[in-house]
Amino acid sequence: MTPRTLTLALGLAAAAMPALAETEVGITKSMPSVTVETESGPVTIERNQDTSHELSGDWARTSRPCPAFCIQPNTPAPGVTTIGELELIEMLQDPESVVIDSRTPDWFEGGSIPGAINIPYTYVVDQLGQLGCEPDFEGWDCSGAKPVALFCNGIWCGQSPTAIRNMIEAGYPAERISYYRGGMQVWRLLGLTVTGAD
Repeated sequence: MTPRTLTLALGLAAAAMPALAETEVGITKSMPSVTVETESGPVTIERNQDTSHELSGDWARTSRPCPAFCIQPNTPAPGVTTIGELELIEMLQDPESVVIDSRTPDWFEGGSIPGAINIPYTYVVDQLGQLGCEPDFEGWDCSGAKPVALFCNGIWCGQSPTAIRNMIEAGYPAERISYYRGGMQVWRLLGLTVTGAD
């Protein structure tokens, strides 16, 4: 085979092969990445393309003392929907929905999900006005409550379940609340984009 014939054969073989996607590690087969609006402008959420990447530090820990780090139930309260990453991404793209990082500010500043706002679990009831509720004489009127999703550090973290139960007790409709149980640990495990410091 002459060099010219070899070059032509390689060119034809390359043309016959399906084009490789720019993103090898996509979110789904048809979703390599998504862009969400944040307070700082648009941010692209994608998965880490380094296929040898591994979790390290606190995110790689498998055991934490219980209490306080006990495994949380799949549903923190009746009527609340537990969701995964794809449903959370849908909510991040929906301007009517609010995604809440219910962790304390130090955790939030160490990295969060793009588009999430920080309302610590200890203050969530005081902040229901941001979520479509109106103060009334007996507490809160949440007839105009927005769809919300809450998350914290992962399935061993009780911050978002506590926030959810407190919201419901204050009058927030459970059917307007979603719980991303995997939280930051699973988000990071999947190599998804994190804002702030790592």
